[in-house]
Amino acid sequence: MHPSQPAVVGLIGMGQMGRMYADRLASAGNYRPNVAVVADGHLVSRASDLIIYSVDSEHIEMIVEQYGPSTKLGAIVAAQTSVKAPEQAAFQKYLPSDTRVCSIHSLHGPSIPPDGQALVKKHWVMDILAPLRSRYVELSYEEHDVVMANTQACTHAAFLSILTIVQTIVFSSMGTAWHATGRFPWDSGRYIGGIEVAKINITLRIYSSKWHVYAGLAIMNPIARMQIDQFARSVTELFVMMVSNDEEGLKKRVYAGRDHVFGSHSSPRSSPPPIFLSEEVFMNFAIGEPAAGPSPPNSHLTILAIVDCWHQLGLNPFLHLDIAATPVFRLWFGLIYHLFDSPERLDKAIHAAVYNLDYRADDCEFVLAARGWSQCISYGDFKLYQARFEQTAEFFKPRIEEAQDKGNAMLKYILEFCGSG
Repeated sequence: MHPSQPAVVGLIGMGQMGRMYADRLASAGNYRPNVAVVADGHLVSRASDLIIYSVDSEHIEMIVEQYGPSTKLGAIVAAQTSVKAPEQAAFQKYLPSDTRVCSIHSLHGPSIPPDGQALVKKHWVMDILAPLRSRYVELSYEEHDVVMANTQACTHAAFLSILTIVQTIVFSSMGTAWHATGRFPWDSGRYIGGIEVAKINITLRIYSSKWHVYAGLAIMNPIARMQIDQFARSVTELFVMMVSNDEEGLKKRVYAGRDHVFGSHSSPRSSPPPIFLSEEVFMNFAIGEPAAGPSPPNSHLTILAIVDCWHQLGLNPFLHLDIAATPVFRLWFGLIYHLFDSPERLDKAIHAAVYNLDYRADDCEFVLAARGWSQCISYGDFKLYQARFEQTAEFFKPRIEEAQDKGNAMLKYILEFCGSG
């Protein structure tokens, strides 16, 4: 059909993202489709000029095998998976030869307004998806998977480990540690303020989501699996230096990571710094009340390990920050930049890592959790991933609502702060 003619858009998969797409497209200004619910994906495929599979990576091949052969002559097919290699393999295997593929990936969840968010596209598809008001980025599917691994996989691994980690109420970075102790970090009063507020809010945001959102990204993207494995090694090796009282070795390695990612303090990268809200602003989104006295210094092992991971793999996260960074990744990268931008803050964290024992048990739990997540992902076992994720999510469930309000407010502020892109 000619691009100027009205298009029939078909959605296969009506989860949260599928419904968000349907709502946005149906309520578009000049684009007023007649919405019809049909019996199955075969009828969607037969009638639609643009077919969007909004299905998770684990099931994309099965769904395309089932409905792909019914694709309308000359139609364009897209999918919303976060990992494009399995998706493209399924398309090549099961779609008719006259089908054109122009896949997409909205870099936000259904609760985040799509306005200004990055989206991968081609021109006719871009016109149809204009009601999303997203920012477009064109990539091959191979490039897409590299970008996703660099900007999201390690971020999720860090926060998952965090929550899977700290089985003792305090978490040096985040985690299951809380789950193990049966206590919530904000109840202790030691994790109120600055970096800790963001860690808690991001962690809770991840665990309030569906497990499959992150499982496909981690398990089915081979680049992501490699990075998560290196992240676990970085956590372990830095922790060994900590317990060996090797402050000199730890400092040398941490500073080497800093110089690789951010440039030396005397010769920083020219890239604009990622966002970091002030300590005072973060306090507006804190859960709980601060303790009476000052909190002991934190090693921030999670943050040190992320930068070491990037260094060991030779990655430059600045390259993909503008292309496809989600609001959560921008904030996470801002926290990292905040710590590494100040020699005083960085040296304080290194010193605390070696000599301060207040967080040592939490750091130990974090190491175990990071290695556990890495092994789980290396096995490619979705059921194991689901069990680990949901066990921790269930722990937070009774308190998630009180925390979510603060987390959502923080993310909304960030979207406004950086103009949604």
